[in-house]
Amino acid sequence: MSELVTAAMVVIGDEILSGRTKDRNIGHLADMLTAVGIDLREVRVVSDDETAIVEAVNALRARNTYVFTTGGIGPTHDDITADSIARAFGRPCGYDEKAYRLLEEHYGRRGIEFSEARKRMARMPEGAEHIENPISVAPGFRVENVYVMAGVPAIFQAMLDNVIPKLRTGARLISETIPSPLPEGAIGGPLGEIQAAHPETIIGSYPKYQDGSFWTEIVVRSRSREALAAAVEATRHMLEAIPARQVVKG
Repeated sequence: MSELVTAAMVVIGDEILSGRTKDRNIGHLADMLTAVGIDLREVRVVSDDETAIVEAVNALRARNTYVFTTGGIGPTHDDITADSIARAFGRPCGYDEKAYRLLEEHYGRRGIEFSEARKRMARMPEGAEHIENPISVAPGFRVENVYVMAGVPAIFQAMLDNVIPKLRTGARLISETIPSPLPEGAIGGPLGEIQAAHPETIIGSYPKYQDGSFWTEIVVRSRSREALAAAVEATRHMLEAIPARQVVKG
């Protein structure tokens, strides 16, 4: 079986924590990573505070294959992600020559002033590698296993498209969903026993309600088809063995 590849995400921005902006990047990253066999293990949302960003990045990069950050690389005073990542790695942060040139040419072609604020988008930790931005030019960057990208969803997605092919990937999770008319309270104990007996699987139960009726979806995941099949079979047998009187009606 392929080596497990894990990831974490740091979403940066007071606007996310205040509710003014609704995050759209977590789900997209989860979808993209799952598709290539990388487990997204943790997501943290932190404020525009350098210490908070440094603490989150350093904790997560130490225990995951990859860390992805979104937000805080724009032109305003509270865009402090570049400085924070530099501090996390103990590197100086300054204008990146290539990024500066790209932005200077970009704004020059458009007849727009390359102001001090716009120049901030060319700042990176020393030695950072660019992540191409095909939408608005200003690049993201990578330092070791940390990928720093924009918070604007369209730009984040475009940057991620350039990053994914370069990542080391693992075995993909496969899954099977088993509908159950029984409530979680009736299956919780037996389902826990099945999980313990099938450690190569991840078993989750999700209560549902629609049109006056309750039911439960049981989802079994694994990287092994054999392990998946065995756990699914055990789950079906468990459901058949529980008395029908425990079905909950709306």
